[in-house]
Amino acid sequence: MIQKKICLLGGFAVGKTSLIRRFVTGMFSEQYHTTIGVTIEKKTLLVEDRDVTLMIWDLYGEDDFQKMRESYLRGSSGYILVADGLRRSTLDTAESLHQLAQSTLGPVPFVLIVNKADQLQEWEIDESTLAQLRGKGWLVVTGSAKTGDGVPELFMRLTHTILEAA
Repeated sequence: MIQKKICLLGGFAVGKTSLIRRFVTGMFSEQYHTTIGVTIEKKTLLVEDRDVTLMIWDLYGEDDFQKMRESYLRGSSGYILVADGLRRSTLDTAESLHQLAQSTLGPVPFVLIVNKADQLQEWEIDESTLAQLRGKGWLVVTGSAKTGDGVPELFMRLTHTILEAA
């Protein structure tokens, strides 16, 4: 069995914990609980006839990314950046966290998910901005922790990319 550590990074209240909960348990809760420090979840996937266990690190959503402990990132095979489509500032935070992750980990696979696709008509992040990031080589997806849309695919795409890079 293959084990891979991945981290979810993003600003305060963007839906990191909700995305993980939706992926691991299939559930969603409207109640918000702040993550203190780090929470680790585990899920095994079947990828290309191989069992891959993801150790999913849910890092606290500190908007001031300099305060995030780089030690939590070390040993990660990849990471997921999470932005909230309803708040443009969370994309700026995700870009800053990307820089921090790249300086800590080097060039490891990552995916940006813009969460809350169930409220697309209210988004502050437009498609042209996402297209610019794709143009820089970013893998950008949209999804919703609330409805589950795009969540399994998010983790599968990152896992495939990690296995291809190994």
